[in-house]
Amino acid sequence: MAKAKSAAPVELEVGDRVIKLSSPDRVYFTQRGETKLDLAKYYMSVGDGIVRALRERPCMLHRFPDGVDGQKVHQKRLPRGAPPWVETVRLHFPRYNRTADELCVTELGSVIWAVQMSTVEFHPWNSRRADTEKPDEWRIDLDPMPKCPFSKVRRAAEVSHEILEELGAVGWPKTSGGHGLHIYVRIKPEHGFAEVRRAALAFAREVERRLPDDVTTAWWRRDRSPSDLFVDYNQNARDHTIAAAYSVRGNPRGTVSAPLKWDEIPDAEPNDFTIASMPDRFAKFGDLHEGIDDAVFDLQPLLEWADRDGLEQ
Repeated sequence: MAKAKSAAPVELEVGDRVIKLSSPDRVYFTQRGETKLDLAKYYMSVGDGIVRALRERPCMLHRFPDGVDGQKVHQKRLPRGAPPWVETVRLHFPRYNRTADELCVTELGSVIWAVQMSTVEFHPWNSRRADTEKPDEWRIDLDPMPKCPFSKVRRAAEVSHEILEELGAVGWPKTSGGHGLHIYVRIKPEHGFAEVRRAALAFAREVERRLPDDVTTAWWRRDRSPSDLFVDYNQNARDHTIAAAYSVRGNPRGTVSAPLKWDEIPDAEPNDFTIASMPDRFAKFGDLHEGIDDAVFDLQPLLEWADRDGLEQ
């Protein structure tokens, strides 16, 4: 049987850009049948939010040329054929003594062009182009083990919120798009990755102390119970990335890493946030992370905790 002919490309107006989207009818998300064009329209509907989450950060792309049921391509380097207005940032990887020019989003057009190149997920660094070696974002990753109920994730988020308030820090929660939750905190870009990771470990240990039966910071998976909630402090290490706020995830349901209000967490169900539901939510609430750049925290108290606990870099 001959393969069905794909629909003709469509042109999308994105700000001052006109972006040609090929194969717009290719199904990317099989649970409801959303297409490549639906994916582009989703990112356009949350444009301010996704650009804020990615702005001037080196960004790894997770590409799915045949839809999310097909092979995933992890891409650090900008795909070939980018128009001259798509910006990049050059990174050095000492282990291999190699460099990579990664996507550096400064406008929504860059996001939609990446979708044209079959990108579904956007995974930015926690540092920006001005100094890629000094993170300005501390990430708290509440990562449930396979048998950990979401109730434990919610409880760990509640305790994390309590500790952040005690520290005078503002946390910005979101679903991971999978089974966990993330909390982001803006920090002064004054410390390297090792120090930020050390501060993140000190915070994780405090969460573990307050929830000893539910939470672990054990590094090796074999040392964790399948029902534990792991506070993954290592997501603050250099070249470790997680899905951005508003990033779609590569699963048939098309779930989204969705910003939340703190009072939504007790009732939040991660599977409720999808490319089908998020446009209306964004139209109603706007970007729930809009104020993140105005709430900057000094890591010094956490570094003092790390010294107290004898934590090494």
